[in-house]
Amino acid sequence: MSRIGKRPITVPPKVQVTLDNSKVVVKGPKGELSRELPVYVTVSQDGEILTVTRRDDSRISRQMHGLFRTLVANMVEGVSKGFERRLEIQGVGYRAQVQGRNLILNMGYSHQVQIAPPEGVQFAVENNTNVIVSGYDKEVVGNTAAKIRSVRPPEPYKGKGIRYAGEVVRRKAGKTGKSGKK
Repeated sequence: MSRIGKRPITVPPKVQVTLDNSKVVVKGPKGELSRELPVYVTVSQDGEILTVTRRDDSRISRQMHGLFRTLVANMVEGVSKGFERRLEIQGVGYRAQVQGRNLILNMGYSHQVQIAPPEGVQFAVENNTNVIVSGYDKEVVGNTAAKIRSVRPPEPYKGKGIRYAGEVVRRKAGKTGKSGKK
């Protein structure tokens, strides 16, 4: 049995979980999320505990078991605590700012790059170089952070660009100068 799939999910007191036939709806202080379940898994609630079980031991059922347990656990955690991704901007003249709800990036292009947040996502900027993407849906927060990073990914020679906090960029050696006399 899946080690991840058999772990129970504890529901915090502020969160409501509604189970329909093949749909899970989670409401909390941060927002509301819903997800359709495949026929391979079922979710049952016993008080404050959610358990995900699979239909049989076929390969696809085993795969979906751990996946949907994690997805439901992320839904519960998202509407209660929320998620955030941190990005660091490195490079001379590279900076970010929040204008209204939008994120404005100056990344060395001839124009500013403006990114509008999707529903349920907020931007914050610290010291003009640290961007915080936060929200209650882990998938949307991660995709938005990846979209921001794709504006100027870190390059391997000088390390300039936008990177995730804690990301290690492998550096390459540049050209070597002319050597020796003739």
